[in-house]
Amino acid sequence: MNNYMKLITILAALTVTACSDDADPQSTADAGDIGGAMSTLAYSDFTLPNLGADYVYEGWLIVDGQPVSAGRFSVDDNGAATPASFELSSDDASAAPVFVLTIEPATGDAPEPADTHILAGALSQGSATLSTDHGAAINTDFSSAAGSYILATPTTGDNATLGEQGIWWLVPGKAPSAGLTLPELPAGWVYEGWIVNAAGPVSTGRFSDPGAADDDGAGPTKGPMGDGPPFPGQDFINPATVLNDGATTAVISVEPDPDNSAMPFLIKPLVHMPIGTEIVPTSHTMTNNAANTLPAASITITAN
Repeated sequence: MNNYMKLITILAALTVTACSDDADPQSTADAGDIGGAMSTLAYSDFTLPNLGADYVYEGWLIVDGQPVSAGRFSVDDNGAATPASFELSSDDASAAPVFVLTIEPATGDAPEPADTHILAGALSQGSATLSTDHGAAINTDFSSAAGSYILATPTTGDNATLGEQGIWWLVPGKAPSAGLTLPELPAGWVYEGWIVNAAGPVSTGRFSDPGAADDDGAGPTKGPMGDGPPFPGQDFINPATVLNDGATTAVISVEPDPDNSAMPFLIKPLVHMPIGTEIVPTSHTMTNNAANTLPAASITITAN
């Protein structure tokens, strides 16, 4: 086990004595020892989404293997952070080799970091570039993600006339196999399938294992013949939605868990537009879109 994975294990098991997150979501960081030397932590180079009213971001210094809160903030639709800087103990800042950014409930939060580590980075000379592929974050940049899907309606038994009303991430055959190759996600994150058209995005279900059914089976609009094959996907039978209209996009996103948004999260490693016109058994290959959708941020810490 490498040092970063050890850090994840430590963080998951910790019960810390840091300042409670039940305070105002825009509170400053723990000031450390009263009267001690202080430093200012500032964020820059943001590509972070607005989390809405229910969630905030929180920074953490990892000091002697334990997380110390470095302040909570929100991001607006223009990508600006409020607040964008925090005061913290200079001793903590100089002792921390790693910085982690998490997504936290805006109220009623526990004092330790949530599982939803979105970014992390190694601190060096008071600065860090934060990314998803750090071992203390999601631990991947999704560059290896690949996948394909078919159009089919297994809950109807009538692919010939209704096949364009269902999407399934599988490779067809006598023994169908998973159509998605995706890195394993740590606790706090799940994948979600989507179709996106002029009416907006519609979820096809959330999943962790691309070789198993998603959390809603064939979905609430399925046909009368059960939940379909044990892979992510959905049938849109009642009401009917035709997917191969030349303007519908298929998306695989990475979502915080828990998450109460009806929209895809920023991280979308796989997309395909438009959904292909052929029906079973043609597979449609998705495009790796990760580099265009990964969040990022930088921090600098300067002595006051």
